[in-house]
Amino acid sequence: MIRARSLTKRFGEHDVLDRIDVDVPAGGFLLVTGRNGSGKSTLLRLLAGLSAPTGGELELGVERAAIGFVGHEPLVYRELTALENLELYGRLYRVPERRERIGMLLERFGLWEARHQRVATYSQGMRQRLALSRALLHDPELLLLDEPFAGLDREGADLLDEELSELARSRTLVVSSHQPERVAALATVRLELT
Repeated sequence: MIRARSLTKRFGEHDVLDRIDVDVPAGGFLLVTGRNGSGKSTLLRLLAGLSAPTGGELELGVERAAIGFVGHEPLVYRELTALENLELYGRLYRVPERRERIGMLLERFGLWEARHQRVATYSQGMRQRLALSRALLHDPELLLLDEPFAGLDREGADLLDEELSELARSRTLVVSSHQPERVAALATVRLELT
């Protein structure tokens, strides 16, 4: 699913990623750890196709349309409601039976009661849960989660724990985390960036 050889990303004179090698088979779970500034977010942005490598090789066994990504920004529109956001993304991704899928995700992530509220009124944890719903809406084969527990309250973190356990059975995941113990049991591949 993912194959990187001597993957490098440079910003100016600074190498953020320096000759990274990693293989993640289809159905694998890559746990990426490292200190702040070690390149975790940069690696996930490269995998998502949001940035291009400076050097090396990167092969993904999946189309970009089959990738779900949650970064530091939730990538949802604050002036829209949760329902309107997911409806918009559902149309963009041409999600079949999108209303049912949207309802299921909002219910699963505890946002059903707040579905008609503007996202601007949401707490950080609620926005993160909506971002997870957005990333899962089109049922991606590859799910990239950059610090997915950031900003989540205990209930949201527990929901995410359950969701990751379920998702790890059916798709390929890449998760960067400062709390590796939360997902260590699910990881089939580990990469520590320095």
